[in-house]
Amino acid sequence: MRIFTRQHKRWLIGLLALILVVAAIYLRRARPGDAQSGSTSRRSATRPQEIPVVTAVAKTGDMKVYLNGLGSVVPYNTITVKSRVDGQLVNVLFKEGQTVSSGELLAEIDPRPFQVQVAQAEGQMARDQALLVNAKVDLERYRVLFSQDSVPKQQLDTQQSLVRQYEGVVKADQGQVDNAKLQLSYCRITAPIRGRVGLRLVDVGNMVHAADANGLVVITQLQPITVVFAVPEDNLPEILKNVKAGQKLPVEAYDREQKRRLATGALASIDNQIDPNTGTIKLKAVFANSENELFPNQFVNARLLVDTLDNVTLVPSAAIQHSPQSAFVYVVKPDQTVEVRNVEIQLSEGDETAIAKGLKPTEVVVTDGVDKLQPGAKVTARTNNPTETRS
Repeated sequence: MRIFTRQHKRWLIGLLALILVVAAIYLRRARPGDAQSGSTSRRSATRPQEIPVVTAVAKTGDMKVYLNGLGSVVPYNTITVKSRVDGQLVNVLFKEGQTVSSGELLAEIDPRPFQVQVAQAEGQMARDQALLVNAKVDLERYRVLFSQDSVPKQQLDTQQSLVRQYEGVVKADQGQVDNAKLQLSYCRITAPIRGRVGLRLVDVGNMVHAADANGLVVITQLQPITVVFAVPEDNLPEILKNVKAGQKLPVEAYDREQKRRLATGALASIDNQIDPNTGTIKLKAVFANSENELFPNQFVNARLLVDTLDNVTLVPSAAIQHSPQSAFVYVVKPDQTVEVRNVEIQLSEGDETAIAKGLKPTEVVVTDGVDKLQPGAKVTARTNNPTETRS
């Protein structure tokens, strides 16, 4: 038992010594690598970190100057179609929402009562015409007798007066016939203008009257159509200058979010007075509206082109930063470091800004990632093509 214990202790001692030798060799080999790794970490810590940014190149171009105003689409003509005679509605020939032409038949009223009136008027005129013919024959007979000194002058004059009376009666009868025929024509209700019909207001079979307030249907002219919008009164002199020079000022209509252009037209007229409550003046623009892009009473954002800035320095509006003192941009230098450059803004329109001073074309400015920048910071630039502005 004691011999087994001594052998066991020797074996353990030998194993422990082997482990210590292997550990010493491992530590000796690992120390140079650790030292090299530590050196690398120190070098990484001292090297400045490059900041990723998005850049754009300043360019030379033209910028259009617009005046913006909230407007409403107003049709040239809106007509409530009414009956001009009283009667029963017997036929409706239009469909709701249909586009109709001027003179197109829309509805019919029972014509029989008016046909009877025409017949009565024509009958009365025929009777009076016969009396007139007889009176004229008697007048010729009296003239012959008067020339033979067979009748007195008074009788001839009386017959001449009777002829003139019958002529007046016949003329009045002709008026009655024309009026009866006119009332009969009103039984056919036609469209007075070209436009789009709305919802039907009266159904077939109902009695309609000339005094009805609502009428049968409303027709709205859609082509062309107008937009009425307001601009500040301070812009009026510039608008009047262009109008007096004979320029046709373009107007664009955009949706509520000002992202989608609906239609393009031109300035048609200027109101004759300024609204003292809002300090604005109303303008009217006309649009062809060939595709029915604009709809009556629709709210749109109108943009009136009043001027164009030629050959100015343009940068994306996202590059412009502001401080309490001035506006500035971060300019990327050839060594990929940035500097702060104060600039003077001439005009901002949409996604682009015109720079009056402080920046030259072909210089590179930062448009995204400016929140981490400091003057002299090293950057990794990625060029981003700016979105095309609205033209």
